[in-house]
Amino acid sequence: MSEMMIHPTALVDEGAQVGAGTRVWHWSHVSAGARIGAGCSFGQNVFVANDVVIGDNVKVQNNVSIYDAVTLEDDVFCGPSMVFTNVNNPRSHVSRKHEYRRTVVKKGASIGANATVVCGHVIGEYAFIGAGAVVTKDVPPYALMVGTPARRIGWMCQCGERVESTLGEHECAACGTRYQVTGNSCTPV
Repeated sequence: MSEMMIHPTALVDEGAQVGAGTRVWHWSHVSAGARIGAGCSFGQNVFVANDVVIGDNVKVQNNVSIYDAVTLEDDVFCGPSMVFTNVNNPRSHVSRKHEYRRTVVKKGASIGANATVVCGHVIGEYAFIGAGAVVTKDVPPYALMVGTPARRIGWMCQCGERVESTLGEHECAACGTRYQVTGNSCTPV
């Protein structure tokens, strides 16, 4: 894999760990304590804070800030202008840095444009958060979430296509992966 690429207008602070083949584009900033895997892409105007861990092959689109206490596992997609928070009840005049709530986005999950992830939750493997959704609770693996607050309206395949939501075993029409759907879960067979 090639060396990392940092655009001349981007800033990667000394001490940041950035994996091979990662690209940091225009006007982005990676803080000194950030740990970023290989093959990632950070679009224009992205901020990565100190207490952030990012896996391999993560794609972060333009205008996303990844604040302290956020972990993105391998193959996560963050759509343009989506938002992470890290304090549940912020006030300008009250320091709450000791109250950061951890957010974890599991392997393969996708978060749509302009979605908001309220801190302190886990987004499950291969979950799909629709554009503009507001995540206010944990999200099960493979869940398709939309709305404000986000609610599950179906299930998604690892390949990014919808899976039949009725109870039982179903095959993805696009890739052939089989899933077992129960009332509250969708798991590969």
